[in-house]
Amino acid sequence: MKFVDEATIDVAAGDGGAGCVSFRREKFIPFGGPNGGDGGRGGSVYAVADRNLNTLIDYRYARRHEARNGEHGRGSDQFGAAADDIVLRMPVGTIITDLDTNQVIAELLVPGEKVLIAKGGDGGFGNMHFKSSTNRAPRQKTPGWPGEHKKLKLELRVLADVGLLGMPNAGKSTLITAVSNARPKIADYPFTTLHPQLGVVRVGPERSFVVADLPGLIEGAAEGAGLGHLFLRHLQRTRLLLHVIDMAPFDDSVDPVQQAKAIVAELKKYDESLHEKPRWVVLNKLDMVPAEEREKRVKDFIKRFKWKGPVFQISALTRDGLEPLIRAIWEHVATFQHEEPDVDPRFDTPGATDGAANG
Repeated sequence: MKFVDEATIDVAAGDGGAGCVSFRREKFIPFGGPNGGDGGRGGSVYAVADRNLNTLIDYRYARRHEARNGEHGRGSDQFGAAADDIVLRMPVGTIITDLDTNQVIAELLVPGEKVLIAKGGDGGFGNMHFKSSTNRAPRQKTPGWPGEHKKLKLELRVLADVGLLGMPNAGKSTLITAVSNARPKIADYPFTTLHPQLGVVRVGPERSFVVADLPGLIEGAAEGAGLGHLFLRHLQRTRLLLHVIDMAPFDDSVDPVQQAKAIVAELKKYDESLHEKPRWVVLNKLDMVPAEEREKRVKDFIKRFKWKGPVFQISALTRDGLEPLIRAIWEHVATFQHEEPDVDPRFDTPGATDGAANG
């Protein structure tokens, strides 16, 4: 299924039914009086967070959603029937914004959460509503109130504990395949990942966290170059970023340090809060570096990159060094497991986990 994380839709709640002007006229009842009923309420439009959905593709092709109008009131004290509400199911993590006011109406962060996005109009009053001791034959009625009409922007930001970022072909897809149940496309050419992939990492009974793999970033991504800039928003709700770096690039002229600095610069250009998130460096593909050169190459990278945070040395292909990495991630995200997900969480960068740099 094609991944869609943005859509624009029109929603229209139903109008309320009009009230009725009617009088009771029956044989042998000379003083019948007013009996016009009120109109029914128009249908409202609700949005519900559905954990079984992971894309907004349904709203890419179905852009207009209308609720029915309420029935008009009738004589014989009959009120009009209220119209049924309609419910739009959306993925957890969807942000709903009113395009006319540019205000966020709702953020669906909890599975099953239900929010009103367009209210149906109330029904109008029939003439029986205006009966009084001084107005015994009222001929007033009111029309139904109109329902709300809105043009909405839907934006999906996936809910994940950990986000993977790095250059294309850095080994992010191989890493998420090795540690989780995700099965993204893996190939020996850049941009094999075209949309976010989510994987659940099982650490033990009732102990797990979610990892998001995004398309690789390239220099200039914040200005629209490449594919990764389209999905940087999905990193904004993560608790931790893993910066995956290819330590054995195919082209000898490629410098991993320069690539790593370019990624950090793109994060800062895109969103300062994203740059401030806890970020760990994961040096990947060390199985392709000669054993006698590994230690020297790692030390050289850390020195030139001027990195003082956690460093992990792994090979996603052979699974070397993955256990310490998973254990350290769990220790970090476990402290946030029972908190409500934040729109834009900001935390201080943690210190290195004991033994983490040894991979």
